[in-house]
Amino acid sequence: MFGAALPAPTPSPEWHQRLATRRSAPAQALSAPGPDTAQVQTLLTLAARTPDHGKLSPWRFVVLGPEIRCSLAARLDTLAADRPDAPKARASLAKLTAAPLTILVVSAPLQGHKVPVWEQELSAGAVCMNLEHAAAALGFSTSWITDWYSFDPAATALFDIGEGERIAGFIHIGTVAEPLMERARPDVQALTRWHP
Repeated sequence: MFGAALPAPTPSPEWHQRLATRRSAPAQALSAPGPDTAQVQTLLTLAARTPDHGKLSPWRFVVLGPEIRCSLAARLDTLAADRPDAPKARASLAKLTAAPLTILVVSAPLQGHKVPVWEQELSAGAVCMNLEHAAAALGFSTSWITDWYSFDPAATALFDIGEGERIAGFIHIGTVAEPLMERARPDVQALTRWHP
């Protein structure tokens, strides 16, 4: 069932410029202000407009404010202490607590569906990217992070990640005090094959 007709895409120099200068911020550099409650709802609504074969919505959001992230980081610190890379694992927790807001995107594919799990997982990745673009449209910077606590079973249990689910990303959202510097980008010509 379809709704009202949507407008056709039109050239947008501003949108082109945003995409041409898109840059992830270091998670530790994100500070207040962050999005308010209404802006978070806008971000989630825009992120959900992602390619989704079968209209399955094979992902979910968890909005993490500063208090819960500090609590989680303290519990993760205990797990980090037992890792072979303990100093690095503990230091990485600063990424989890710095930003004013984090949206956790959980890939939650429907098993046994005709739409392959891989496509459903790609949709979760597209949600993460849509969140980043939506945040930029509202004037915020972002950092899409996965770290050891995205894959360690004892750590993912702290985030209530269920069986068959995976963390697609922590999208940290806030404001940077200094302009971000450009970084080296891929050689698109070397990565592209043209066929007439």
